[in-house]
Amino acid sequence: MDEYTDRSGTTSGSGGTDKPQSADKDCDICVIVPTIREYDCVRAYIENARAHDFDTDRLHFVLVTEDFCDTDEMRAMLDDLGVDGAVFDGSDREEWYERHGITEYAHLVPAASHAETSFGLLYMWANDTFEYGVFIDDDTLPHNGDFFGRHMRNLAFGGDIERVRSDEQWVNVLYQRADEHGLYPRGYPYSAMDETVETDTVEVGSGEIVASQGLWTNVPDLDAVRILMDGDLEGQAQTRTTLEDFDRDFVAADGNYLTVCSMNLAFRREIIPAFYQLPMDDNEWDVGRFDDIWSGVFLKRACDFLGARIYNGRPLCEHNKAPRSTFDDLHNEVAGLELNEHLWELVDEVEPGPLRSSDAADGYAAVFEAMARRLAEGEFDEYRNGAFLTHVGEHMLGWLECLDELGAAGAVETPVAADD
Repeated sequence: MDEYTDRSGTTSGSGGTDKPQSADKDCDICVIVPTIREYDCVRAYIENARAHDFDTDRLHFVLVTEDFCDTDEMRAMLDDLGVDGAVFDGSDREEWYERHGITEYAHLVPAASHAETSFGLLYMWANDTFEYGVFIDDDTLPHNGDFFGRHMRNLAFGGDIERVRSDEQWVNVLYQRADEHGLYPRGYPYSAMDETVETDTVEVGSGEIVASQGLWTNVPDLDAVRILMDGDLEGQAQTRTTLEDFDRDFVAADGNYLTVCSMNLAFRREIIPAFYQLPMDDNEWDVGRFDDIWSGVFLKRACDFLGARIYNGRPLCEHNKAPRSTFDDLHNEVAGLELNEHLWELVDEVEPGPLRSSDAADGYAAVFEAMARRLAEGEFDEYRNGAFLTHVGEHMLGWLECLDELGAAGAVETPVAADD
């Protein structure tokens, strides 16, 4: 079990040991890493931060893993690096839910799924010291640039930036060299391909950016159908992306959607109510692989309604996806491919009513609730596995209830330093 601090200021952990909270640490960034294999990637990100004089005292790492993984080694790594952090396997998460009185909502975070990143969001919500979150996948490495510093500057950005739109209401985040490589990322609807792209410049006000999506070199983030079309049976794609494929940063125009991949993503705390990573893999319809994609669709609709934006481009990461069967990925994706073609259209119809609060997080919760009810109360018999959309809507409503429960309980723990 991870250590935690209650409001009395003492730190309790497994084995009943206590230690004082580290007084010189002020973590405001929660770095969430879902991992079962390459957790050592954390070393590269810390090395990058220190090489660029980024204050690592701001960082608190949450490694979300499984009971069959070596959590002791993960904790030892954080100790060795001298950074704050916590490690949660399945048993640890169950205990955390019980301690916070939300066991009835444990089903919202599927086991052994990339959507376990939602646990990191719950952890953030229960710790009000965190102003920012960062998602990092364990098969990535940072490039030489200032990874954390660039994400933070993106979130604080104000000024002119390229704006991208298309006649299909979808922006391909790889559009800058699409005529050369022909790539569309995982989750991009097939019906929106062959789009006409237009760009201009827009002035973004300070505070408008609520998420910073860093893109990726090496193995592109494609779905299995596109990987097969690229002639690769090991889940990686033959066509690769390089630094030269990303000339400039951009935002998608209002009313245009884009794929949001959680392998390299920073965000403000306020969006958590509308950023639930959708329940994939562990469901009766066998729908998987769209957790971050669909959460990005919901977030973009909320951003458009609330006057916020998602920043895209740098910092880049190197995506070193391990070889695996492309057909395994296809099996996990095919049950939801048709739904992915239509989910955004359903969301685009939603018009939330007037907001009842000036609190930013309440605004995201209100828009998310409107989208959740559209799905939970709808009938989608015309789609294969359409009932899964209702399932998703019900889980979205449960997500908001769960956050309310955590909020009602107050901030019950504070991140602490790893043992020296």
